[in-house]
Amino acid sequence: QVQLVESGGGLVQAGDSLRLSCAASGRTFNSYIMAWFRQAPGKEREFVANIGRLGVMTDYVDSVKGRFAISRDNAKNTVYLQMDDLKPEDTAVYYCAARLNLPRRLARDYIYWGQGSQVTISS
Repeated sequence: QVQLVESGGGLVQAGDSLRLSCAASGRTFNSYIMAWFRQAPGKEREFVANIGRLGVMTDYVDSVKGRFAISRDNAKNTVYLQMDDLKPEDTAVYYCAARLNLPRRLARDYIYWGQGSQVTISS
């Protein structure tokens, strides 16, 4: 069982930066593939990025490549999402998620979810 708690969201202007954090409970954090998803009002939950167990392998949706960076600190049981050059279309609730085995981009493949953190970008 893994419990995930996101933090770091907020209201910023276009072009600003935010860093989201997701703290995980348990002693097996480094067994999990970690990912960030987001969901805007009226839209489906969208894959943003994932990261492998050792923090070496990463994957991003095209719309955030070059602007967002996912990382993890296994000693702190925490995964991060550094978001730079934010745009109004990045406005959404951001969720972290965890799964075992191989990285995936589909939300239905993830077992554990955080409660979400609101990110709002004003133009």
